[in-house]
Amino acid sequence: MIKGYAGRVLEVDLKNRTHEAKSLDASVARLYIGGKGYGTRLLYDLTAPGVDPLGPDNVLIFATGPLNGSVAPQSNRFAVVCKSPLTGGIGNATCGGHFALGLKKAGFDVLVVKNQSEEPVRLEIDGDKDEVRFVDARELWGKGTYETQRILGKKKYNAVIGPAGENLVRYAGIVSQERIAGRTGTGAVMGSKKLKAITVAGSRKLEMEDPAAFKEYTKWVRAMFKEHPMLGVTMKRRGTGNLVNTTSGRNIIPTHNFKYGHFDRAKYISGDYIADHELVGVKSSCIHCPVTCGREVQIEGPGRIKGPEYETLGLMGANLEMGDVKRISEWNYLADDLGMDTISLGSVLGFAMELTERGMLKTDLKFGDPSGVADMIKDVAARRGIGDDLAEGVKRMSEKHGGHDFAIHVKGLEISAYDPRGCYAQGVEYATTNRGGDHAQGGSMYMEATGPLTINPLSLKLKVELPVMQQNLMCAINSMVLCMFTTYGMIPKLAHELVPSSLLYRAIVTAFENSGPALRLFLRHRPKSKPLLWFEKWLTFITGEPCSTGHIQEIGARIFNLERMYNLREGLSAKCDTLPPRLLYEPTFKHLRSGHPLHKLLPRYYALRGWDASGVPTAQTIEELQIAL
Repeated sequence: MIKGYAGRVLEVDLKNRTHEAKSLDASVARLYIGGKGYGTRLLYDLTAPGVDPLGPDNVLIFATGPLNGSVAPQSNRFAVVCKSPLTGGIGNATCGGHFALGLKKAGFDVLVVKNQSEEPVRLEIDGDKDEVRFVDARELWGKGTYETQRILGKKKYNAVIGPAGENLVRYAGIVSQERIAGRTGTGAVMGSKKLKAITVAGSRKLEMEDPAAFKEYTKWVRAMFKEHPMLGVTMKRRGTGNLVNTTSGRNIIPTHNFKYGHFDRAKYISGDYIADHELVGVKSSCIHCPVTCGREVQIEGPGRIKGPEYETLGLMGANLEMGDVKRISEWNYLADDLGMDTISLGSVLGFAMELTERGMLKTDLKFGDPSGVADMIKDVAARRGIGDDLAEGVKRMSEKHGGHDFAIHVKGLEISAYDPRGCYAQGVEYATTNRGGDHAQGGSMYMEATGPLTINPLSLKLKVELPVMQQNLMCAINSMVLCMFTTYGMIPKLAHELVPSSLLYRAIVTAFENSGPALRLFLRHRPKSKPLLWFEKWLTFITGEPCSTGHIQEIGARIFNLERMYNLREGLSAKCDTLPPRLLYEPTFKHLRSGHPLHKLLPRYYALRGWDASGVPTAQTIEELQIAL
């Protein structure tokens, strides 16, 4: 077995109360690394076309990567893969917390949960004893994620769901400590299996090919992160909320259900405001992470809690025209405890508010009015009253109540808090990303609107190359499994110190904007070299397998194309590669007559991907990427 891997996959059948440990397939690990990649390969192979996402034939896969279990900064995450009950296509999410470490210590790289239990159950997995215990979970059913973890034991490695997952809310998530695998409804799949919680234990230690080189190099990376302007300064002081003022200033923060891109009260929900007025106690981080991007704030009732991240501030704040960070913190805590994705939840609430405003839905929800929001969040988790409709997501709500033109989703997944009308590459990324409209599968907006070196976000240059490169990169990152924030370090300290009006800054940006031909050549051929970036070197030191930027792009392209083939198999064709009509046709910039120019960019994207005009990967692309179908 390759170093860095435990070498085992645990399969659990909830209906028959059986379990079996199998060997990890080293050939698959070499092609897909682990995490999301290995999980996608398993999902494609273990499920037949057309399975019901909430039925017994859908599998729920928890997958780690070769970096999990090491002390590499930001190597704490695990991936969850299944068929999504929200989109009907590929479903996946990653999560921090401590469950990934626990699963590797138990001696397993992957946990595959099959079938459905008839009664609420939880799993206790002891890797040292090779035991899997099926424990009655009826006393935990109905409890929130925080109380559930308290009862199980906070020092144990747990992954749990809340009432939203139990009640099959289509955007329910899976929680580990205070972190959540929120997107695509993985928690609903876990709830459909009547699986309340998983606890893992063991004492296995990670084996490395070159532990001395790994240890020495990791010291350098930690020092680099500490001095980096984004990872060591901005994220420490302002967390991910540092983006609020930037996105509002760039006219890309969702406001009034994505009708506008600027929020007048943005500064009152920003990371700066939280740091100056709301931050209490210590800042938090996941295991082995020196960045401490987590916030701790104080609210009535629970007291000190995890503060809201940027996506929550954007979708539960600006999008609802709510400028009170204490209320947003309360709703964030409530959503986490109930086990719901705040991106989808914020978008659903915004859509319901606009439907109500137009007289198309009867609720008490109103933009800028916080009264009733907390009660509605509880109703959604319980599927009570009109909350039952909101629990279905924006796409299904629009099919029932109307409002297709302002229903903000892609492939059924509500989009993240960056309006693509002010960052065209991000719009292409939303439209083509396999799990739906999500920034965490690429993050192109960082290179065109929110980062220290940004190209013209409204030109057509690099608006195809950036999404392909970033989607490939994130597929690999989510398969190692690393936090996406590690990629912040790819922009060196010097770039953050440049003055935007300086000649050097403008020269660098101009050169980058015109690098399309060279970047296309690289993305087509993906030349292999020596490892340059820290995650490439870590992978090499741990596994002994060669890794470079070319390898990363090739592996990422392989995973992305396999996801595409899965979606095509499940009926998600090129017609789903689009943006909501509001984002295509309604401008937010005064000098423009329409929204995002997706129609000009999509054919170029397909060609660069090696897909035909119908968005189907060609036989040559499948063969080159060694994808077995």
